[in-house]
Amino acid sequence: MIEKTGESTEDRIDEYGFSSHVIFNGETDEVKAVGHNDYNDYLALEKKTQVLKNFDPQYDDFVDYIIKITHQIWEEKSIGLIYDTYHNNVTMHFGSFSTTGIKSVISGTLQTLYAFPNRRLIGQNVIWSKLGDDGYLSSHRILSTATNLNQSSFGPPTGKTISFRTTVDCAAENNRIYEEWLVRDNLWIVEQLGFDAHAIAKEMAKRTVRRSGLNKSKFGLDENMNGQISPSKYSAKDDSVGEIILQMLSEIYNCRLFDKVKSYYNDEAVVHFICDKNLTGFNQIQGMLVNLFSSFPNAKFIVERITCNRQPATQGHDVAVRWRLSGLHEGYGFFGTPSNRPVEILGITHYAVTNKKITEEWVTFDGLDVLKQIYMSDENPDCAAS
Repeated sequence: MIEKTGESTEDRIDEYGFSSHVIFNGETDEVKAVGHNDYNDYLALEKKTQVLKNFDPQYDDFVDYIIKITHQIWEEKSIGLIYDTYHNNVTMHFGSFSTTGIKSVISGTLQTLYAFPNRRLIGQNVIWSKLGDDGYLSSHRILSTATNLNQSSFGPPTGKTISFRTTVDCAAENNRIYEEWLVRDNLWIVEQLGFDAHAIAKEMAKRTVRRSGLNKSKFGLDENMNGQISPSKYSAKDDSVGEIILQMLSEIYNCRLFDKVKSYYNDEAVVHFICDKNLTGFNQIQGMLVNLFSSFPNAKFIVERITCNRQPATQGHDVAVRWRLSGLHEGYGFFGTPSNRPVEILGITHYAVTNKKITEEWVTFDGLDVLKQIYMSDENPDCAAS
């Protein structure tokens, strides 16, 4: 297995809720940036300066690698390319669970394409950086369109055409992805297909218990306070965009200072939240934060990674943040009646930053996976929840 550098979820978490080696930077000038290009226009872009060590020469740079293998695997149906571009012992993170091995990647791809044969994956952005001496990490935001023509894990075929967002972080070296963090807006998929998300989540919880004999032991709970001590506020070390975003996350997300939205967001900033909810301006953004955190009022917000790319054309930055929210579902809010059950959310957020202010934001996490955890029960193997 390739050694990972500062990318494991087991990294030490400091007093601010940040993983070690948290801020990384990549130079946009080295790669063919996605921007607003159609895939055909992207292919016609002039090759940039980056040289990929031990990667297939068909890939011009690391962004090119991510964009092309996604297109080839999913849209050209070159499933076997996975054997050449994924590590045999690849680790896949999906929120409340992880899998190991290339077989699960092959299976998951085929199952999805069976249910949605005409899926199209539009790459909206790839934010990247180096990782170690010869490796790279990408954060790839994708808008998919697809028609549900066959049975899926959610239910029988509906014939409905839907759209949804997926964001994927990939760590790669020697032409192979060895670790991946995948978050898909499955709650929005289920709602568009016309299924009952709660019924599906309950069934998912039952299957999880039956398959694994799950019996969690609770050795402690993550909380944003350390006992009776207030959460620590991080102060930016300099005026770089990564440090500013780190301070913003500490103040707004971990310390719950939602008034700070006015300090970090542009007046007309837009946030694209899960389930196709678009929020504009301070009041709506603050409302979204209250709605989410009221479900998990004392949960700990953990920042695993921040990746920053400068955009020469706008003098702004594209920033990707991979994060976790871990704690109890103990309040009314976005996820309904409190269950007092432990929940861990894996999320990836992309930001467009101009003049040190956030102008646009894309928040992605799997709300259906959250509901599944809410309906889990250690005591009741049938996972019947109120």
